[in-house]
Amino acid sequence: MTAADPPRIERGGTEPPGGAPARMEPAGNDHAGSRPGATELAGIALQTAPAVPGPRPTTLSPDDADYLELSRRVRMAGLLDRCPRAGLGRVALQGLALAVGVATIVWVGNSWWQLATAAVLAVLSGQLAFSSHDVGHGQGGRSRPANDLLGLVMANGLVGVSFGWWIDKHNRHHGHPNQQDRDPDIGTGVFVWTPEQGRRRQGLGRRLARHQAAFFFPMAALEALHLHVASALALPQRRPGRRSVEGALLGAHLVLGLGLLLAVMSPVKALVFVAVHQGLLGLQLGSAFAPNHKGMPVFAADEKPSFVQRQVITSRNIRGGWLIDFALGGLNHQIEHHLFPAMPRANLRRCRPIVRDFCAERGLPYEEVSLLTSYARVLRSLRLAGAGGPPLQSGV
Repeated sequence: MTAADPPRIERGGTEPPGGAPARMEPAGNDHAGSRPGATELAGIALQTAPAVPGPRPTTLSPDDADYLELSRRVRMAGLLDRCPRAGLGRVALQGLALAVGVATIVWVGNSWWQLATAAVLAVLSGQLAFSSHDVGHGQGGRSRPANDLLGLVMANGLVGVSFGWWIDKHNRHHGHPNQQDRDPDIGTGVFVWTPEQGRRRQGLGRRLARHQAAFFFPMAALEALHLHVASALALPQRRPGRRSVEGALLGAHLVLGLGLLLAVMSPVKALVFVAVHQGLLGLQLGSAFAPNHKGMPVFAADEKPSFVQRQVITSRNIRGGWLIDFALGGLNHQIEHHLFPAMPRANLRRCRPIVRDFCAERGLPYEEVSLLTSYARVLRSLRLAGAGGPPLQSGV
């Protein structure tokens, strides 16, 4: 895969009903203010619809028609229109803030006050990671090559995470959120996310699983380290040209970052700086990722929910104003994001009442809670899974 042919994440890694690839609209919206036709609407609305084998149907199922209706309402509100200026403006401000951060490191010099700089830069790195997520969903450059280049620079060069690896993983998550054996975010790892995984643990692993809720947040501090290591391990799986580009950017991130620190402070202070920065970054990312789906119903591997059911039932929104939007990088509007992954972050809040009313009409659960309540539910689900208790039912 080359920089000129990047993976697209707008479709959530899946195909529309019938297996035909979804048709994406150009950046401009030539149909603003007019009602789109069925063919045009299908190309926009089904950009995240699940793959269904077999010939393309000549009629839509009720579930597909439901999603088309929801997409029509959202599109008529202008919420699917791209907002490249907003996204690029946010990235430009973050780049400026990063330059100020680097200058601050040089100015403070060999002082323990650098730990305060590390904490501030950890927050900035988290914001860069959230913006990389937006770019991965096509909300960056006006063309695919430009968008891919921006994603590589931000994710690999500035955050230290492989853009290509993350897109592949995130596509699979969007296609089958909270579905056993299909969503990599609930796969086998340090934590167990389902009672079945908990019951499969033996010996020390089983004992640790029973108490996993107690060390969830401390372990979240290692999330950034996990992303760096996983990115490096995934490099051999990239195509040669892509591997060289991503590897060079990841290497530059490591060498230039450490080189700057060692040039202005002692090795001990540099090591503590890295530990504080990476620990706070990991805690920020882990605390932002967990509320989205953890503690929500999990689909069995053989369940076949409709696309709307799959995305709504497994996702959770977090109530709050601009501070929550900032802290969670827009991921607090998780239901809307999963239904319309390519929707600009700035439009997700405006989309909420449309999706909430639609779910009420269709009898679908729409979970929206406070941040603290979401953490309580995440920890409760971890305790149940670790103990091998009953799973949350999807209700489908």
